[in-house]
Amino acid sequence: MDNNLAAAKVIASARRKRTKLDSLPPDIAPRDEAEGYQIQRAVHDLLLPQFGAMVGYKIGCTSAVMQRYLDIPHPCSGGVFAKGVYESGAQLKAGDYIQVGVECEIAVRLARDLTPSEAPFTAEWVHEAVEAYHPAIEIVDDRYVKWETIGAPTLVADDFFGAGCVLGQPVARSAAPDLLNVVGRAVINGKEAGRGTGADVLGHPHNALAWLANHLAADGRGLHAGQIVLTGSLVKTVWLNAGDSVVIELSGLGNVAADFRD
Repeated sequence: MDNNLAAAKVIASARRKRTKLDSLPPDIAPRDEAEGYQIQRAVHDLLLPQFGAMVGYKIGCTSAVMQRYLDIPHPCSGGVFAKGVYESGAQLKAGDYIQVGVECEIAVRLARDLTPSEAPFTAEWVHEAVEAYHPAIEIVDDRYVKWETIGAPTLVADDFFGAGCVLGQPVARSAAPDLLNVVGRAVINGKEAGRGTGADVLGHPHNALAWLANHLAADGRGLHAGQIVLTGSLVKTVWLNAGDSVVIELSGLGNVAADFRD
């Protein structure tokens, strides 16, 4: 069996069964992040029947606070599956995750394709491709025996903690504030647990979107109209307990809420 496929099967099986993933055997573990992304695509193919179609991407490690937290100095991306996307007010079960956490995000929905032939992309270019912005809760899951030692290539292969998202109401691009100045707050059970601004996301969330478009284009892939992109957390990940209520507030973009019940 191809090593990448063997690694993908181990990762996909752990995701389906909600069992903790340990370091992969040395003979199939990705040697670098490029190999991690190859395995990630195989993982996506294996998970489609259970998790639904791929409807977009998440970008991680786009802020200094998250880069320090994960000790990874550059962005990374993962997939977003249809069955992991919820509307504001969602009542979710903490038990459906191993260790659920949330992040404060500005999500974008694309109005048009961004094809590899158009690369290189700039922040200004991708801005024109945005249909709307959403206040978003990214749902993350620490599904690892010890993520600190599992290595960035394997984290990439497993969608970098990604477990879905909760989206608030869309704000049309023409009506949106300058994302640079958007202030985001993560509020857990009525208490602020983190605060950041759009400027914390690679200097501007459009820089993160341009990074993703260029990252995909380098492999001959593109982004498509209607897809959702989570541009990266404005705050450090907040790990939850069963019963916690989450509200993410983004000035000028609105709020989004979810409960993670017992």
